[in-house]
Amino acid sequence: MERTRIDQDLCVECGTCRRGSVCPAPGALHRRPLRWPRTLRRRFSDPLTIHAGTGIPGRGTEEMKTNDVTGRLRPGRVGLSIDMGRPGVSATFKDIQTIASICAASGTRFEPRNPLTALMTDPARGLFDSTILGERILSAIIEAEIGRRRLPALLISLKRAERRIDTVFSVGITLAAFPADRLRELKDKMRQSGLGLSPNGKVNLGLGRLILIPRGGRRA
Repeated sequence: MERTRIDQDLCVECGTCRRGSVCPAPGALHRRPLRWPRTLRRRFSDPLTIHAGTGIPGRGTEEMKTNDVTGRLRPGRVGLSIDMGRPGVSATFKDIQTIASICAASGTRFEPRNPLTALMTDPARGLFDSTILGERILSAIIEAEIGRRRLPALLISLKRAERRIDTVFSVGITLAAFPADRLRELKDKMRQSGLGLSPNGKVNLGLGRLILIPRGGRRA
């Protein structure tokens, strides 16, 4: 009888092998009872698991999909969504902490309702408890916001961090009610730093409540 063992270090407890009936033999795949901190793997990797803090199964908050509904992002600020581990590479909390600490040092504010933020022991420095740093998850999203003038320097720091981590990550930015001249200014600064904006982002229009912003830039 041939047997196959799953590498427990690389397994992210997503449950896909069991749901997809990878092995035709009934009961061939057996999941051991999960205990902390390994339970984090399933929480961030199994799409059927709902995060207690957000009430949704996604890796971020609902605002990530409908960022015009709550008006969370204020004018003059830039929203960040740093997607770690996708597509299908996985990431450890050690690597996530490396990126989060760079964001914190650059003056970002982490979204408190994000599942990762809830796990931080020191959000001011982007640090997690040392006991979870070795846990591997399928993917996670760091959600934060930063002043637009600080964004280019942060992106350069993140670019330099590529060689310090053993995973992949992508950076998405959200601009709320930016005047056209400020957007051009931001693009020029990024271009001067050797960076650029990809035009493949999505724009949500008319999906949520109306937010009135006067010419002065402050919400009414």
